[in-house]
Amino acid sequence: MPSALPDGEPVPDDGALPASALAGAAARPLGFYLHVPYCATRCGYCDFNTYTATELRGTGGVLASRDNYADTLIDEVRLARKVLGDDPREVRTVFVGGGTPTLLAAADLVRMLGAIRDEFGLAADAEVTTEANPESVDPAYLAALREGGFNRISFGMQSARQHVLRVLDRTHTPGRPEACVAEARAAGFDHVNLDLIYGTPGESDDDWRASLDAAIGAGPDHVSAYALIVEEGTQLARRIRRGEVPMTDDDVHADRYLIADSVLTGAGFDWYEVSNWATSDAGRCLHNELYWRGADWWGAGPGAHSHVGGVRWWNVKHPGAYAAALASGRSPGAGREVLSDEDRRVERILLELRLREGVPLELLKEAGLQASRRALGEGLLEAAPYEQGRAVLTLRGRLLADAVVRDLVD
Repeated sequence: MPSALPDGEPVPDDGALPASALAGAAARPLGFYLHVPYCATRCGYCDFNTYTATELRGTGGVLASRDNYADTLIDEVRLARKVLGDDPREVRTVFVGGGTPTLLAAADLVRMLGAIRDEFGLAADAEVTTEANPESVDPAYLAALREGGFNRISFGMQSARQHVLRVLDRTHTPGRPEACVAEARAAGFDHVNLDLIYGTPGESDDDWRASLDAAIGAGPDHVSAYALIVEEGTQLARRIRRGEVPMTDDDVHADRYLIADSVLTGAGFDWYEVSNWATSDAGRCLHNELYWRGADWWGAGPGAHSHVGGVRWWNVKHPGAYAAALASGRSPGAGREVLSDEDRRVERILLELRLREGVPLELLKEAGLQASRRALGEGLLEAAPYEQGRAVLTLRGRLLADAVVRDLVD
């Protein structure tokens, strides 16, 4: 089941932000994340804030229904307009995630996007993405999304091997994600991503190479590859605990990452974030870069997180509670925190170090600078950028990114 929300101070009923959050806002990019919390089935590894029809039955009534979900989410977009007041920014990125957003009608996703356009305006070159389950779309659906203003799509492929998909409880069949890329291209999508997962119990190196080859052969301009994380409370964690499948291994994860980087680089993809590769700068996911660079985004939907000007908040998790709050004219915010300057410095290091451009050395304190010099000597940071005042991970450094960043934030 979904993990718990963090603690925090209460969010005002009207969602109002401190004046400090809006200071200088015009100079920062603004994005929207729209969370669609519905799935046809729950994957065995998933602890996201998503719900199947069975899980919602009797817990939210009509308020939790996906039939009227678009209207509910649009209410939060209108709340965002009120909270941000006369903020002049047009929205630079929109990302619809989940869950399975494409369980909603294409017209619903287009209406949600239309509400953002009506309330805020979209930048002329705005990036508009939705995630999609390969089995939940067809050419007509994709054409409707493209005509409605979506210009980027991300398909959950995970693996090309049936036995790996079975362990993950994925419902699509091998080959369908690749077909979806062709259908998206035919519908006019210039930017297409495929998500892959490595390190699934029972997956071999050959299985992983086959998945990479299948993804590349489909012709996307972006590939995301993530190590499988076994979260407590998931079906996969229970199966591992019962001894039905073996636990994943960190050394295997490292080997698979090296394979991924080698294969993707050889096919013309360049890494720009530890888990993301693109064939060009235009193919990079601008919305995710808002997160990694600490820009402003409003997360609408149950359990969605937002950040504006150093204030971070998160919504109630259950779709019924979320809808009830908005129906009564209240913010669905469950809690928030105001980040200190030190919090923001640490988060910049944590997130920007993962990017190809790295992090400015001027953000580091003396202990962090000493650690950066050790990392340089150990081959974890690139020499040329370091001489120019930036800490940039080498390939080996990417394998040890969590350990490197722990040292740099001191």
